[in-house]
Amino acid sequence: MAVKDKSVSFSDEPPKTSKKRLILNAFVETCSGHQSPGLWKHPDDQSMNFNDVKHWVNLAKQLEAGGFQGMFIADVLGGYDVYSSSLKPAVASGAQWPVNEPLAMVSAMAAATESLGFGVTISTSYEQPYHLARRLSTVDHLSGGR
Repeated sequence: MAVKDKSVSFSDEPPKTSKKRLILNAFVETCSGHQSPGLWKHPDDQSMNFNDVKHWVNLAKQLEAGGFQGMFIADVLGGYDVYSSSLKPAVASGAQWPVNEPLAMVSAMAAATESLGFGVTISTSYEQPYHLARRLSTVDHLSGGR
């Protein structure tokens, strides 16, 4: 039995003519080299602009134009100190170092796009509950729930 609501149809069986929808989400981090060692050598690489909000706005626009549904912005609260038992190799190689706070540029990216959704890593261990809720609520309102 199908229940119809203006634009959505619910049924026990999937429609026979429907195609599966591919959902694309970008996975990024606000640093110069996220999961892409050596990419900085590519002539089109823009990772050196990670400190410029225009870089992130342009990336969001490109993702939306390319049919992406979302962008997830990862975060780390410390450097990687496993190799050689030291932080020095990570700093010297730019291995996800330094990293900017991810929520800061979401409002700018949301203002420049129409439908791209955003997700971010935020540590509830180091955030005061009221301030975190206020920041997330503000971005939620400014982005129209994206």
